[in-house]
Amino acid sequence: MPRLTLQAVSKRFDTYLALDAVSLAIPDGAFLALLGPSGCGKTTLLRLIAGLEMPDGGAIHFDDEAVASEVAFVPPEKRRIGMVFQSYALWPTMTVRGNIEFGLRVAGLNAVERAARIDEVLEVVGLQGLGDRRPHELSGGQRQRVALARSLATRPRLILLDEPLANLDAHLRETMLSEFRRIHSLTGATFVFVTHDQDEAMAVATHVAVMDRGQLEQVGTPEELYRKPASPMVARFIGRGRTLPVKVIKSEGGRNLVMLGRELLDLPGDAPVGYGWLCFHASDLRHVTEGGQLKTELVGQVFQNGTFLSHCLPTEVDGDVVSLPLSERLSPGTPIKLAFTGGWVIGDGNASREAANVTGTSSACRPAVISLR
Repeated sequence: MPRLTLQAVSKRFDTYLALDAVSLAIPDGAFLALLGPSGCGKTTLLRLIAGLEMPDGGAIHFDDEAVASEVAFVPPEKRRIGMVFQSYALWPTMTVRGNIEFGLRVAGLNAVERAARIDEVLEVVGLQGLGDRRPHELSGGQRQRVALARSLATRPRLILLDEPLANLDAHLRETMLSEFRRIHSLTGATFVFVTHDQDEAMAVATHVAVMDRGQLEQVGTPEELYRKPASPMVARFIGRGRTLPVKVIKSEGGRNLVMLGRELLDLPGDAPVGYGWLCFHASDLRHVTEGGQLKTELVGQVFQNGTFLSHCLPTEVDGDVVSLPLSERLSPGTPIKLAFTGGWVIGDGNASREAANVTGTSSACRPAVISLR
């Protein structure tokens, strides 16, 4: 399976810049999830990898072979890729075996080779004994497995999945996520999976690329993105995280001494001295009766999963509502003191002093209201 490398890949549609100099490198056998909000460019990037679109700049390599660059373009049928679409794209008049066999005929395999290959992939995706059924006789999850089997049968260098679970209900999505993990482990194939659902991405991927407005924000393992976000967008997007503006007083040995309002905190991070962001999740907060580094006021509660999901508004620093589970019901307006048990500090090199001020944040840099669960 190939090592996938993108070097400053850009794509425009008329005046709209869909991808802006995206670069990344993924090792052989990885399961890469392209993750981000709608319109961020992830499907465009997948289509460029597949050869269904040509980049306007940059280069794409499979191992050392340039499949798209200023001087070379390998058409999709010669890239040895398999694609699984959201709509399955199965021939309704063909049986399961017929749908899988179609690509093998095009590839020039003889009848004996085709039969052996079909039996092999039906076993891999768990559809033994269903080869004579037609698509309308299968469940949604089974049809998705046929689409995956069809892609695996040609033994492609890459498997590309374009939001393949969007048409499935919650139970089937969980089942197919388990299947994707099993098949990836079994085949050792390199998978590239487009999704806007971070729970899906974090459940199956070995590497996650977070995109926003045509740019690549960060690539890393699910744990790295959760614990060490590289930008405020990643911090807020992954795990329903939150950010608060801070002033970094000292930075040394992977630790940061920061001012949050009038409170001094010692936290891990990689921010330089100056203004930055404290990134955290609900699990990094603890309700305390004395002290506390974040003073808030309760604005509301919802009973959820045996606890009260409590929405608290900071009162001494400029920030939006943070939410965390509490064990008891309290009245709106109750002061809630919170202590930080974790978090990650990043720099804010693009923002002005006013935008990163610990007592005020401009509208352009204000953290989004995102509930912590």
